[in-house]
Amino acid sequence: METEIVLVDSSVNKEETYSQAVEILRNGDIVAFPTETVYGLGADATNPQAVEKIFTAKGRPSDNPLIVHVDSKESALNWVQNVPAKAIQCMDAFWPGALTIILESKPGAFAENVTANLKTVGIRVPNHRVALDLLARVNVPIAAPSANTSGKPSPTLAEHVYHDMAGIIPLILDGGQTTIGLESTVLDMTSEPPVILRPGKITKEDLELVIGTVRLSSEIQGNAPKSPGMKYIHYAPDVPVYLIENDEALVGKAIQHVQKEGKKVAVLSTADFPVADYHFPLSAETLYDSLRKCDQTDADLILATVSTAPNRSDAMMNRLEKAADHKWFS
Repeated sequence: METEIVLVDSSVNKEETYSQAVEILRNGDIVAFPTETVYGLGADATNPQAVEKIFTAKGRPSDNPLIVHVDSKESALNWVQNVPAKAIQCMDAFWPGALTIILESKPGAFAENVTANLKTVGIRVPNHRVALDLLARVNVPIAAPSANTSGKPSPTLAEHVYHDMAGIIPLILDGGQTTIGLESTVLDMTSEPPVILRPGKITKEDLELVIGTVRLSSEIQGNAPKSPGMKYIHYAPDVPVYLIENDEALVGKAIQHVQKEGKKVAVLSTADFPVADYHFPLSAETLYDSLRKCDQTDADLILATVSTAPNRSDAMMNRLEKAADHKWFS
């Protein structure tokens, strides 16, 4: 299969471009498209055969539920039931935006492989003009995990998608670099108080300003995961990642230790380390791109510097811990 990349900007015929993507989706195939968080790999969420192509393309475990994307709050409410008032408040406050809300799905609304046979579904309205234009035209809910090989760093550029999906999917809509760079916050509204299953740009504090008490949960033991990112290793490059405290002397000592063993080290940090063999910036916007760039070097390991400050980003720490499989350098 030949994978086509189509740039979606003011210089192209948008109707022709979107018509092509809509036709592919309606015919039961998959399309990669940008959102404000990361690029998604989309399929008709009501078509189990189409959804299965997502799992095949990514090599994704079938018990890992998918997030559904729609173009508006009104559209979302057509597909879910028993919606609590707090969920409506969150929709009004944060949609379009990087918040996925777990709600009870209407019986038979979605393909069973979207929800992993659960009675709930994660749903959101993305805040990206290309995604919203596509969703409005296709007029069906689109299941869309990140458009990367399962377990690897998520794509924030069309070229990342092409690297993982060339020859596997028919079309990539190139809308430029994503603005947030980390996946959406996932909030379980079937619990009271609601529970954050995956941290993102929209924080616990942001949510509590709107709906009051919100709990945190990195994993719910003994229950089937309701959200992506809760069960399997994620965001990991081929080169092993180790976390290290963001202390200049400590990082410098670690670099020297690795190099004395005849190995090369890449450092992800906000500060520069000239003694490292490779250095890449570390921020929410650059994290996945930097991890992918590390794989293009001959580094033997990656040191990712993390802050111990109480105001550090929970979302970024969540992704780094999973990329490193919770390993710390010592």
